[in-house]
Amino acid sequence: MYRIFTYLAFLIASTVSSQSSMSPQQIEVKKTIETFFDGFHKGDTTMMKSVMIDKVVMQTAFINKEGEGVLKDDGGPDNLLNAIANRPADQKWDERLTDFSIQVDANMANAWVDYEFWYNDQFSHCGVNSFQLVKTEGKWRIIYLIDSRRRSTCDKG
Repeated sequence: MYRIFTYLAFLIASTVSSQSSMSPQQIEVKKTIETFFDGFHKGDTTMMKSVMIDKVVMQTAFINKEGEGVLKDDGGPDNLLNAIANRPADQKWDERLTDFSIQVDANMANAWVDYEFWYNDQFSHCGVNSFQLVKTEGKWRIIYLIDSRRRSTCDKG
């Protein structure tokens, strides 16, 4: 029991410490990204759109079976939002954000966010989301998102 209590106290302290080491602007950027993923998980495209500009650029970078680097244009936000809106009820998409590195300069920000993707509670792949954001009208908005995808070497990058 003592070990469990010690572990929980350490976990809470680590979370509070990592959050408190962020500037207020970095915390706002992180909350914007978390709002995007809250909408993603709930199937709430309105919530997702609330933190995106209309013409977000979305791309994916990956290594194909031949070992070549590929950059794929994901077709903008409509493809993603339609996929979310029409996701079958029996499918659970769980993108677990595991680490944030956020840089802010004035009204521009970059967030490098490690993730694991789980499909119906089974590990699918991992990678990094790289978000570019701009603050306009007092609100952070996602203007560009590129992600990487790997099925192995998730702990090595």
